[in-house]
Amino acid sequence: MRRLTRRLTATASALLLVAAGMVALQAPSAAAATPTITLDTLARDLVRVESLREVKDVQRTYAHLAQYGRWSDMAALFSTDATFQWGDETVTGRPAIRDWLEADAGAMNGVNPGSLHTVIVDQPLVNLSVDGLSAKARWNGFRFLGDGAGAARIEGGIYENEYVFENGRWRISLLHYYPQYEGDYATGWRNKDLALLPIVPYHFTPDEAGVPIPEPVGPAPRAGTTVNKVAARIDKLNSEDAVRNLQHAYGYYVDRRMWSDVVDLFANGASVSIDNVGTFRGAAGVRQAMERMGPENLSQGILNERIQFDTIVDVHTSGTQATARGIEFAMVGDANTRAASWEISVFHNHFVKQGGVWKLKDMNITPLVIAPYSTGWGDGGIAPAPTRVPAFLDVEARSQQNAGGAASSNRNLADLDRRLARSLAFDGAENVSMAYTAYLDDLRIYDMAQIHAEFGHKLSPFAGYFQGPDRIRQAGVTVYGTNPSTMRASISYHWRPQPVILVSEDGRSATMRARLLQPRTSRTNAGAFNGAMYNDEFVLENGIWRIWSLTIDEFYWQSTNWAGGWAAANPRNPSLPDPAPSTLVTRYPPDVLLSSMGERSRGFQGGSPGYIAWPGIVPMWFHYKNPVSGREPQFYWPQCAPCEVRPDWRMTEHGWQQPPLGPQVDGVDLG
Repeated sequence: MRRLTRRLTATASALLLVAAGMVALQAPSAAAATPTITLDTLARDLVRVESLREVKDVQRTYAHLAQYGRWSDMAALFSTDATFQWGDETVTGRPAIRDWLEADAGAMNGVNPGSLHTVIVDQPLVNLSVDGLSAKARWNGFRFLGDGAGAARIEGGIYENEYVFENGRWRISLLHYYPQYEGDYATGWRNKDLALLPIVPYHFTPDEAGVPIPEPVGPAPRAGTTVNKVAARIDKLNSEDAVRNLQHAYGYYVDRRMWSDVVDLFANGASVSIDNVGTFRGAAGVRQAMERMGPENLSQGILNERIQFDTIVDVHTSGTQATARGIEFAMVGDANTRAASWEISVFHNHFVKQGGVWKLKDMNITPLVIAPYSTGWGDGGIAPAPTRVPAFLDVEARSQQNAGGAASSNRNLADLDRRLARSLAFDGAENVSMAYTAYLDDLRIYDMAQIHAEFGHKLSPFAGYFQGPDRIRQAGVTVYGTNPSTMRASISYHWRPQPVILVSEDGRSATMRARLLQPRTSRTNAGAFNGAMYNDEFVLENGIWRIWSLTIDEFYWQSTNWAGGWAAANPRNPSLPDPAPSTLVTRYPPDVLLSSMGERSRGFQGGSPGYIAWPGIVPMWFHYKNPVSGREPQFYWPQCAPCEVRPDWRMTEHGWQQPPLGPQVDGVDLG
């Protein structure tokens, strides 16, 4: 795959820099020349990207099956002689893995009436081997467990897993779970065994995180396929990205009760079906289904967080239809009345492609549990038992499946290579996002700084932006010191799930919207959640994906403590002065102060005057328009957050394209 990145960085980059007026036009040197793209090399690179996706989906399938106690099916996802290591326990082989899974679940198996066994394995950082036949991946994990008879637990940790291509299928060869925190629902979670928490070893370096697929060795094998078939498979990858973005964008609109934007995502004649509730048809029906959660927009004290986890996308052979399946984890409530509840559901949604744009067609929601925060889900919650098990998706062996679709008119190998690069960009940005999570959680400041681009910039919370890895590193050292402990009594994790990743036409830059879901754990106090939002940018720099711009808008909501959760927050006294910014402002002044950014930073600590604290509602900024209708959100900021203050920080000023901002086809805005 480096052949592809070399081509893009040597030729397209040179031309883009010329367009930006930064360099004189020069012919690419002989050293910058890249191998000719052939059907053989394109097919090889395609298989490697498909392999990366299959690795992710086999792990997501594991999570989907776990919700229904499908122990044998879960064990079948492992290689013949796989190793399963859960903390200090280790078993080997599929039969032993199956038995361990069933025994560990006990009555909290998702099968017994009222029981719950929701496993979330999300935020992948996947690296394929040089030969393309094995892979390693890091994931964050939750388990929400209940027996339906009063007992409930929460567990969380980190996976460092390995995968192998065996008998034509990707399989888990090592599942290695590092427990971090756990606890009964009644008392909340704390550090595992109330111990200090060590750093979980990384399978990657900062540079490797930005190279999901390394350069292959040797000549490409004979493709044994046709240009049309390769084109159809690449189209499926591009469509998968669009559908996943659409599903995740839906989740953000639902959070804010932006019902007009939700309705815009649906095709004509769409439907929403909610198990044990009914089916709602047409645009009016979609809005009616949404308004069951409350009226348009949020008001003070209302929380409607509905996180989309473990999304698997299956693009049908027609190329114009697709299905997405995943887990919706909801935290909802009203701090005005101290009401709060949990909801865990399965979504199984159908999509159609019309005029080159993907739209939602039929949404099917199966609630597994709805439970008051005060008592939890141990007794099965308050919702009726589900009447259906949403069908599982089989997306294995992509290269061996019939890609289908109409015969492609695109026989230009270079253009197909570009389109493949656009899907690989999705994986590159997702990898670096997870690397940021891992390094920040562990306070590995030097590594965290290294995953930023040469002229990239990062917001240090409640202070401002620093440009370049050296300044980013020194800001972190100023806050955390030069040698943070590797054994910690407490950790605030920085989950970044539910990415919406928009990729430029040339596949060399991307924007990402991701959540901050922040579970906190310690040895002494029960944990709790906070929530915020990232709007980031990524670039392919010298063949490695890096962060160009990182902005965290925090906090949108916070849990007061485990006992009261997010509904226990009291309104802030309006007569109080705004809280002070971070001491970093004076100890190591930022290049751009958060307070200098006008409306874009209003409401946030350290920002412009007018601080808003939960249960107040902070403006929710979007860097893109509605992906179907192009509706512009109320709070719209299409460039990087500090770019109005520093226009020279825009990626377009440094030779990268602006990724699409609204409805698009193949990276090109439709206007």
